[in-house]
Amino acid sequence: MKNKILTFLKKKGIDFSVQTYFIKAMGAMAFGLFASLLMGTILGTVGEKFEIQEFLTISDFCKNATGAALGVSIAYALNAPQLVLFSAVTVGLAGNSLGGPVGAFVATVVATEIGKMVSKETKIDIIVTPGVTIIVGVVIAQAVGPVINSFMTAFGDLIMKATEMQPLLMGMIVSVLVGIALTLPISSAAICIMLNLGGIAAGAATAGCCAQMIGFAVMSFKENGWGGFIAQGLGTSMLQMGNIVKNPKIWIPPIVTSFITGPISTVIFQLKNIPAGAGMGTCGFVGPFGVISAMPEGGMKMWIGILLICFLLPAVLTWIFGEILRKLGWIKENDLKLDL
Repeated sequence: MKNKILTFLKKKGIDFSVQTYFIKAMGAMAFGLFASLLMGTILGTVGEKFEIQEFLTISDFCKNATGAALGVSIAYALNAPQLVLFSAVTVGLAGNSLGGPVGAFVATVVATEIGKMVSKETKIDIIVTPGVTIIVGVVIAQAVGPVINSFMTAFGDLIMKATEMQPLLMGMIVSVLVGIALTLPISSAAICIMLNLGGIAAGAATAGCCAQMIGFAVMSFKENGWGGFIAQGLGTSMLQMGNIVKNPKIWIPPIVTSFITGPISTVIFQLKNIPAGAGMGTCGFVGPFGVISAMPEGGMKMWIGILLICFLLPAVLTWIFGEILRKLGWIKENDLKLDL
């Protein structure tokens, strides 16, 4: 019996593993967020600052499409058949509406896997597969979405309150941990949005992400040139993950930098961010745009903070620490080379 079940699951492409759900699915979730909520945030911020009504209209459409984008992106990462993939639009909408992004994630994962099990198992597949997928997804969204979302939001509130009470210590902790999450093959953006992380805690998270992205971009410039600089600085520092596995010491400079820039953000500049921008860093400039959106009356202090925390300090500090490690022999030639 056990062998038959395992054979069936393998046939359906179902793999119950951390890699499948918390790396592949959550990583794809970040792309869904970027193509909807995050892009809507960018366009909305630009539209407000420059009074471009068309951008504000598009921003509303983007944000309204968040649930659908989450559903499709997660189902796609799980290699869903067509009918399951298209049904995930409804599941994602229901999950996001009832339980936020975490509700969409849980509902879509469960519905997709169940949908894959029944896919093409009957002669009326066009009715059974979408019907089962949608019903299962919506029931899961109703049952667990609000509870899980409430827990994640409460945990996020705890982090935010702790950061307000201890901005120096929590600025360091949040900056380092979220920065590390950004470079690991998981989604820091999804984590911050699930936690509904805002305020100065989100500012610290942004500092950590920028330290990783701009830091690696500058530190590896001699190996990767402008192509690598743009790919990491405006794309993702996750590109360095393979090199980190080979030589973990190359991770020290950006981590130490985030340890410094996090508390500078929380204590000196009190930079705030919105959940949609907290875990993105300089990827598509979402992090800085998020700060601008969260601090509409920020003034010159905010702009100086963005310049220093998001760009200058990560570039200068990581380069200095990187050169020190190169001289110590901890980082050798081509240790940071990317296959671009």
